[in-house]
Amino acid sequence: MEQSNNLILKLLLFALFAALSALVLIPLVAILIASFKPTQEMFRFGLDLSINPDVMSLNNYKIFLQRPPGSAAYNYYFWYRNSVIIAIVFTLISLLLSSMVGYGLAVYRFRGRNLLFGLVLIVMMVPVEIIMLPLYKLSITLKLMDNMWGVILPFAVAPLPIFFFRQFASGLPKDFLDAGRIDGCTEYGIFFRIMVPLMLPAFGAMTILQALGSWNNFLWPLIVLRSTEKLTLPIGLSTLITPYGNNYETLTSGSVLTILPILILFLFFQRFFIAGLTVGGVKG
Repeated sequence: MEQSNNLILKLLLFALFAALSALVLIPLVAILIASFKPTQEMFRFGLDLSINPDVMSLNNYKIFLQRPPGSAAYNYYFWYRNSVIIAIVFTLISLLLSSMVGYGLAVYRFRGRNLLFGLVLIVMMVPVEIIMLPLYKLSITLKLMDNMWGVILPFAVAPLPIFFFRQFASGLPKDFLDAGRIDGCTEYGIFFRIMVPLMLPAFGAMTILQALGSWNNFLWPLIVLRSTEKLTLPIGLSTLITPYGNNYETLTSGSVLTILPILILFLFFQRFFIAGLTVGGVKG
């Protein structure tokens, strides 16, 4: 009887998650199908899941290969390049600095450590919109407007990755630290040679979250960036929606191409992502 109840429960959970997965995948499939259709089909039927081989083609993607100067596809190339560069640089800086701060709060005993960690938790509860105006004034003062450093630096060290790395490092054996010090290793050597390999699941999880956050970031880049060729993908694609007409060829096919880097990143780091979230959530 108990086994039968467990089987029914598993089937219900499977049906629930299958339904949730369908809700997430249906819009993505609709965009993918629409990227092969001409604009006239979009005006007639909108986004749907119908597949008509007679009207579907690769013409929308050929636009990006041609990229005539001044066209939406020409600007899309720069938007894509900017998003890739900003996401890579932002993720690397964020992982390096946040892991060092979280590691320091977890391992070292010093006066005010709990106060600093409490401040990190408090900052996590502050909405980003509240600090937009001070950050905007600071960016003007530091002359960070209209360049990628103005997008990267203000949020390079965020409270969430600090908290995550702190929780993960708190669960690591401290014997490795003593062994490294006995062998004459410096504190930086202990961190980079011993602790970083042990924290790979945390780095994998934070790589996905930080890269995804940078890739989809819209509000702050919208405030900082001004030049058309310096825009990122979310802002650039939004400029194609105007009261005078929408470039659906670039919108649909561009949206599909925008998803690919994050999808590849998740497939590559998913093992570390799951392990990092699991271990970091139960230790500390």
